[in-house]
Amino acid sequence: MNETLFTSLAQARVALGCWRADYNDTRPDSRLGWRTPSEFAITCNPRRDLALRYAEGSAPAPVATAAQMGKSNDRGELRNG
Repeated sequence: MNETLFTSLAQARVALGCWRADYNDTRPDSRLGWRTPSEFAITCNPRRDLALRYAEGSAPAPVATAAQMGKSNDRGELRNG
């Protein structure tokens, strides 16, 4: 794809779609046990993906919530203190 000069966005999308289909569905990968990425994806455990999605990150917890930082008045404006 590096040496391809596209004349339109539509041409680039078609070429990329063909490349993606070839990469994911046709070419086996030795690191995946000589399976294609699509074949390998079927064997993945979806529960593991969910566990990673809901895992707690390493960012520190916030010191104060927005409600603690200021109080709102009747007009919905925040005031300090």
